[in-house]
Amino acid sequence: MYLELLKQRNLPALRSREEMLKILQEEEYGYMPPPPEKLTWTVQPDVVYKFGGDKASYSRVTLQYTLKGKTGQFPVDCVIPNKPGKHPFFIHIGFSQGLPNYGNPTEELIDEGFAVLSFDKNDVTQDNDDWTDGLAGILYPEGKRQKPTDPGKIAMWAWAAQRVMDYALTVESLDPAGGIVCGHSRLGKTALLTAATDARFAFAHSNDSGCSGAALARGNARETVARICELFPYWFCENYLKYPNNEEEMPFDQHFLVASIAPRYVSVGSAERDVFADPLSELLTCIAASEAYDAQGVDGLIFENAPLTAGNAYQKGKIGYYMRAGTHCFSRTDWLALIAFIREHTGRNTQ
Repeated sequence: MYLELLKQRNLPALRSREEMLKILQEEEYGYMPPPPEKLTWTVQPDVVYKFGGDKASYSRVTLQYTLKGKTGQFPVDCVIPNKPGKHPFFIHIGFSQGLPNYGNPTEELIDEGFAVLSFDKNDVTQDNDDWTDGLAGILYPEGKRQKPTDPGKIAMWAWAAQRVMDYALTVESLDPAGGIVCGHSRLGKTALLTAATDARFAFAHSNDSGCSGAALARGNARETVARICELFPYWFCENYLKYPNNEEEMPFDQHFLVASIAPRYVSVGSAERDVFADPLSELLTCIAASEAYDAQGVDGLIFENAPLTAGNAYQKGKIGYYMRAGTHCFSRTDWLALIAFIREHTGRNTQ
């Protein structure tokens, strides 16, 4: 059933990871900014009683970077279990400062054995078409983009997540092989781009990311390229604005993004009533991207031709997909499904 639906989408064939990333950056997100010339940080421990007292340590870390000879900074909220050993960790690209926050049940994640490093996208650069703010102002000192491949806001937020990974790799209590980047909606798109362009991440999780994220554009009747470019053109490079109502001319589709993470782990979460994100198109992306995993001798998505309803969970391969009941949010159910996927493949109990 799904394979036949996939054939109807008439997708471009997958290419090498290098070729796919080149196309995605040239035609959709823009080229990732270069690594900073310098990265430093200051750590401010929080003495406020949080997370069960001695259960975990909370600190606010301010990352200070130099790029193109100019300096910028953004804060990261870090919560690390106090148990001995090296902990897997979530880099959560979020919608607000502080932990816990919307979409981040921090104490429960700590109880499950994970550290959490979270930052607010708006502290990096605002979610709008202002090109003078934060990282955007450093990249574009004239207040506007110069080239059609210059990065949009999604690429800038992904760049920031990679700087958080730079910091995480210096923390003795974090497992360098246990980094998981995750985000919801537009930040699910960001999480996929982060991992696609940075192989240091072992896992990527996209939650309800929809169009220009985990959902195929071809055949997507919900959130189309035309719609997303009308509302949020600043998320992307200017070349992407060639494709509203013209998806068949795109030399890529979103299976390129997921396939670029192979052979590492990708988890895609959908919600039954989140029709705008088009769960069927998200599932088809996972199936189409599996070819890249097959080519490397590992399983991508191992799925069944069962009706797509709440409760479907395919987590045995290196691409995981699940569908839950409900609407557009990063819920406790989503986090628990993600943790189950991680445990399925790491073979260890993180508690």
